[in-house]
Amino acid sequence: MIHKNFSYYIRHLHHDIPAGLVVFLVALPLCLGVALASGAPLFSGLIAGMVGGLVIAWASGSQLSVSGPAAGLTVIVLNAIDHLGSFEGFLVAVVLAGMLQLVLGFLRAGSIGAYFPSAVIEGMLAAIGLILIMKQIPHAVGYDFNFEGDESYMRETAAATFEALKGALKAISPGATVVSFVALLILMIWESSFVKRVALFRLIPGALLVVAWGISYNAVALRMAPDWAIASKHLVSLPITEKPADFLQLFTFPDFSFLAKPEIYTVALTIAIIASLETLLSLEACDKMDPLKRVAPTNRELKAQGIGNMVSGLIGGIPITAVIVRSAANINAGGQTKVSSFVHGLFLLFSVMFFARFLNDIPLSCLAAILLQTGYKLAKPKIFVEFFHKGWSQLVPFVVTIVAILLTDLLKGIAVGIAVGLYYVIRANYHAAISMTQTGDHYVLSLNKDVTFLNRARLRQYFNQIDENSTVLIDGSKTQFIDHDILETIHDFMLSAQDSNITVEARELEGKGKIQVAPESNAVPIKAKSKEKSQARPDSKAPVVLKKGQMQAAIDSKVAG
Repeated sequence: MIHKNFSYYIRHLHHDIPAGLVVFLVALPLCLGVALASGAPLFSGLIAGMVGGLVIAWASGSQLSVSGPAAGLTVIVLNAIDHLGSFEGFLVAVVLAGMLQLVLGFLRAGSIGAYFPSAVIEGMLAAIGLILIMKQIPHAVGYDFNFEGDESYMRETAAATFEALKGALKAISPGATVVSFVALLILMIWESSFVKRVALFRLIPGALLVVAWGISYNAVALRMAPDWAIASKHLVSLPITEKPADFLQLFTFPDFSFLAKPEIYTVALTIAIIASLETLLSLEACDKMDPLKRVAPTNRELKAQGIGNMVSGLIGGIPITAVIVRSAANINAGGQTKVSSFVHGLFLLFSVMFFARFLNDIPLSCLAAILLQTGYKLAKPKIFVEFFHKGWSQLVPFVVTIVAILLTDLLKGIAVGIAVGLYYVIRANYHAAISMTQTGDHYVLSLNKDVTFLNRARLRQYFNQIDENSTVLIDGSKTQFIDHDILETIHDFMLSAQDSNITVEARELEGKGKIQVAPESNAVPIKAKSKEKSQARPDSKAPVVLKKGQMQAAIDSKVAG
């Protein structure tokens, strides 16, 4: 159920407000970093984050998904701004993309997300976890050459990440390393069973303690040991306004004269498709991580994202999607309802309006520690062991998806994982859809479920194994649909069976592929004249009749509907 009353959200406030604070602390540098990597004004990333929390959270049917600017779109945004030559013109494309997403929602295109195999989704989550770990290590040790590194799996390859790791080891900042190391210890202790048993401790999020530790350490280090202090470039950086009224001056509005340019529509279509796909993947992953296993309506999510992107584009924000990293941080922090996402949006709004200069004291290494923990939870060894025990059909797509995402990017990796997953689905269907048992010279060929043209080769293999002078029962009682190609293959076999003195009986095939039942008065046994097992059609002039109770497999020329 997605319709909740007011008391439902009030009941979970003690979980959602601390979780919203955690998500805010994680989202803050991401909004700035994605905007920087996209070649857009930094404030545009904060606008997208605020819209994701304040607007999309309530329009969406998901209780735990968090929306905001995603690094997966940085390349598209960067190229689009460069191609259009104007950020104001690009905002028009964002508004149009939102409209397209709204249309997709009304066309019920959201159901496509349900067709992604679970192993591929779990592989995507594990790959993102590994990427988080690799890309947060430079931040944790004070080597922040790349501000959007925590989510930039769409743009950068594993090779680039390893180069960053090598560089980080050569340029370690002692202060940032101490902060991140202690922060990780705090987070580990806060996850222990002892802390969870104390009600007072459960009210305080570990991420909040981590931030308090980082600010306190740096304040003391600046006074007592400047060499161990964290440089300003490794701190959060927000635009500062003198008074709340100046906040409105930071907005940028679209230039609708760009509607006359054809390329604006190509950019809008690209953003709409990629953002929708990323949203559906993130939503599917978020549903799997939800402890209560709630399932969000995908069509409503597309509509919500469309509304969010329209609002974001109209006030100067970059494109928005549902984001896995922030959603995972929300769930790990104990979020229960969409109030946590809304609270994170409120914190983003208030931080820019009132507290920007105070938030600029937060070390990035604190936030890196929070993301390192999130990455570990997404890719912990226990998950790999579980898939190993599930068998090759689950393990191989899981591992292939991880490797493909690490070597390419998110969408390409997902595509490779789905291709491998489809192979195992087809392989399983190929073996399970049809089975045959033999007792002496009696054979029972069972159609166990819906049978399509993919099973035709398997069916012919079984037909070739049937000895002459035998009896065959083709049982379709367990299937609901039989493809036209399969019915045609059965028809051909029934016609050719007389050459090998094979008696064929078909059971419950009528109505599943437009098979016509032969009149019983014309039914007589078939006697073969040859012992060859050829399946060539006999002379069309020869009457073809079957034993009483059997069916003439005269297949309608139309494919079964």
